[in-house]
Amino acid sequence: MGVTRQKHAKKIMGFYKHNFQFREPFQVLLDGTFCQAALRNKIQIREQLPGYLDGAAQLCTTRCVIKELESLGKALYGAKLIAQRFQVRNCSHHKTPVSGSTCLLSMIEDGNPHHFFIATQDQDLSNKVKRKPGIPLLFIIQNTMVLDKPSPKSLAFVQKLQTNQLVPEYQKQSIVELKEKEGLVKQEGEKRRKRKRAGGPNPLSCLKKKKKKTQEGQEPSAGKKKRRKRKRNR
Repeated sequence: MGVTRQKHAKKIMGFYKHNFQFREPFQVLLDGTFCQAALRNKIQIREQLPGYLDGAAQLCTTRCVIKELESLGKALYGAKLIAQRFQVRNCSHHKTPVSGSTCLLSMIEDGNPHHFFIATQDQDLSNKVKRKPGIPLLFIIQNTMVLDKPSPKSLAFVQKLQTNQLVPEYQKQSIVELKEKEGLVKQEGEKRRKRKRAGGPNPLSCLKKKKKKTQEGQEPSAGKKKRRKRKRNR
């Protein structure tokens, strides 16, 4: 594995980890075309993919993908055997199976909450995946696995997040929970209370008190003057 390719993958993984909360083990959904390409190019997916992604990976597929490979007969028998070795994720097509591409697209709806990677050689499926933000795309080229760079849709989504124009509901909830754990919510409340207590005395009340003091101070002095005059008259 080339050093340049590894650095390229590490940089892309950092983008998805930081902006879309991808964590190990990485969930990688594979379709029949990817399994067929791996077989043809003698790529050991289970052994090579974790090293390329620099982290543990769970390889998985769906029942629709396996049934699609079964329907294609002997030409994709080897790809079917590879796909059957992976974990099978539940999809919503139990009664009426759909094509592999349609099934994988349904697995990443609603913002890709399970943080799936999509591994495919299907160009049409790849283009549809790129229209959704936050979905890493894997494909095989020249006997090697490649993690595609973030799509323009993902870059635009992150830019909106950074300018606080768009925040997903699950991120809003996580931000609130983090603030509560760190005590930031309480601190903000305390600061507001301190500002209210910091008000000075009423200037009008101060003036009234000073007038009373001056009046009280004048009365005893006047009494003293009267006493002195009486003494002098005697």
